[in-house]
Amino acid sequence: MANEKVDVVIVGAGASGSVFAAVLAKAGKKVVVLEQGPDWQLADLISSDFWGRRIKPASGPFLLEGKNPFGYVYQAGWGVGGAALHYFANFPRLLPNDFKIKSEHGRALDWPISYQDVAPYYDKAAQDVGVSGDAKAEEIWRPAGAPYPMPPMKTFRHGEIWLKGCESAAIRMVPAAVAITSTDYKGRPACIHDGWCHVGCPTGALANPLVTYLGDAKKAGAEVRPRSTVTRVLSNAQGNKVIGVEYYDAKKERQVQEASVVVLAAWSAQNPRLLLNSATDKHAKGLANSSGLVGKYMMAHFASGTWALFDEDVQNHMGTTGAQFMSYDRYGKTSHKGTFGSSFIVAGSALKTSDLGGFANARLDLFGPDLAAFMKRAARGLTRINAFGEALPSIENRIEPVSDKDEFGMPLAKIVHSYDPDAVALWNANFEEGLQVAKATGAKEVWSGRGNMPTIHLMGGTIMGTNAGDSVTNSFGQTHELPNLYIAGPGIFATAGASNPTYTILALSLRGAEQLAANWSTVAG
Repeated sequence: MANEKVDVVIVGAGASGSVFAAVLAKAGKKVVVLEQGPDWQLADLISSDFWGRRIKPASGPFLLEGKNPFGYVYQAGWGVGGAALHYFANFPRLLPNDFKIKSEHGRALDWPISYQDVAPYYDKAAQDVGVSGDAKAEEIWRPAGAPYPMPPMKTFRHGEIWLKGCESAAIRMVPAAVAITSTDYKGRPACIHDGWCHVGCPTGALANPLVTYLGDAKKAGAEVRPRSTVTRVLSNAQGNKVIGVEYYDAKKERQVQEASVVVLAAWSAQNPRLLLNSATDKHAKGLANSSGLVGKYMMAHFASGTWALFDEDVQNHMGTTGAQFMSYDRYGKTSHKGTFGSSFIVAGSALKTSDLGGFANARLDLFGPDLAAFMKRAARGLTRINAFGEALPSIENRIEPVSDKDEFGMPLAKIVHSYDPDAVALWNANFEEGLQVAKATGAKEVWSGRGNMPTIHLMGGTIMGTNAGDSVTNSFGQTHELPNLYIAGPGIFATAGASNPTYTILALSLRGAEQLAANWSTVAG
């Protein structure tokens, strides 16, 4: 069934899709957003690890392979708002040294843009969604920019307790920049510091798409269609532009949505899957894939968490799931001897009993009565410092279709992911320094939170670059081969840095959406 043609169809109602929807709807374009999952409302975001799993995919169309298989349940979203419904709202930026690694170190890839190209959009996104922090304090590491619209969040003992240890290791900490309201902001209430950000914030204090860009998009006339599973991007007979998408609605009936422009803003693994499944005789390897790089250069962050247990009550259930303090003092690419890559340090994450980062999982060696006794102590006295690490892009880390198909006849895909020796060395170096810092806090017990090397924040797969030979898109997310096909989200990152990616996703999406709106007649034809 064909629907009335619109100006733009956006695949995915998460962080990046919501930005494109807001910018283009405000520019007077007729916008339809297609979202695979259900239509969540704020009232659906219940502060419970159990109920919070509803907004995370239970499984998906991806097989996991490689030395370090990508565990994506906590990295993806299910429903309108996407993964930004349950994210930590940490809002660090990439830094200037992230954009020219190949030029400066002969490693990895260069971005086709610099920090200065993105900086104005960081400032704009901060005003749009409401960031709390101390921008002036961050200028010991980055160029000056606009102040954040709100002061830093309130801090608690379980974050403050790390400052002494960090000082002993010459690690400067500043208030963490977070997309959470420290004061009332644009009709949203101030945060109540109950620490349930990771399962969704029902008050609207956390800047998820429902209360920011997606809300703006709907007010400007954009239509959001939940339970709409896109399976192909459709292109014309000449193969020089896209003409819409094929999708299956809530009744699992095939639909076609024609559009002058298509924006792929699904998860970083799903966008390559769609492009590869949209092959035609004019694009035999998949859309926008003459370079053969669609689905290549997948990247993940990893974290080295260090635990400290105190006899006192450190109020560890209070605050935000993200961080109270942050540091870029190990962000130089050669900060740790014998390895390569940036580290980004955070301290003071609110802890709950179970689920992601919960204290029930802090001692994997304990069972039964021993675990129960530990948990009684941990509920009052446990806290953690975390160092996120950068993995360099590798062409071997990839998305590939497989022969099995989903219920709509679309081939499943596999995510092949392994860390290189530099990433492993950096992971270990951050553990070593974490123990040094933890011991200097005066804690009763300290230990490394080792398990399998984690995979956090999937990026790459549709990287930006200068031409169709070295990349999939240009710096605006516009595909080199099909000018009216855009890709949004962390899939276009050329390198990963070590910073949480959502702030950069918003900044790049603003930049791309504004370029599209300004050049509409040329792009849409």
